[in-house]
Amino acid sequence: MAADGPASVTSSRGQTPPEETAAPSSDLVGYRGPTACSAAGITYRQLDYWARTGLVEPSIRPAYGSGTQRLYSFRDVVVLKIVKRLLDTGVSLQNIRTAVQHLRSHGMTDLAQMTLMSDGATVYECSSPDEVVDLLQGGQGVFGIAVGVVWKDVEGALSQLHGEHVDTGETIVGDHPEDELARRRNRAG
Repeated sequence: MAADGPASVTSSRGQTPPEETAAPSSDLVGYRGPTACSAAGITYRQLDYWARTGLVEPSIRPAYGSGTQRLYSFRDVVVLKIVKRLLDTGVSLQNIRTAVQHLRSHGMTDLAQMTLMSDGATVYECSSPDEVVDLLQGGQGVFGIAVGVVWKDVEGALSQLHGEHVDTGETIVGDHPEDELARRRNRAG
């Protein structure tokens, strides 16, 4: 299987990515930096650097000067976690940037069905088990990231953390019955 170059993400089907699908209702919820960090398993320093360099920018609300809070979508947090996993396995930042662009070009439904494979030089998209097997048999695949598994990990982590209604700014309390402070804030607001 030929790649488009050392910094490409290649669909093993050779097809162009589909158009963006309609956003799910979860796009009405945003996550502040510390919550995104916790769910993605990264440090705030990494999050800040990635946002400032354009690797993974918050799609709901970027920071405008000091005192403003970035607000990340669910999809952004999934991409943050994937970036972390790619970095941990030694993929170059150049290839990760290309992979992030590729992930952003796919609809939400497509992401959950995707597996990313890498031979260390190129990141490949596989959307069926047969494509994964083809890469492995060709000796190219070294490791894989099942985006659907990352998706479920992020869902589980975010269900335990606080979100924010995008339109009202109201805090959405995670599944922490002991979090009285957040409940009081919502009642006061």
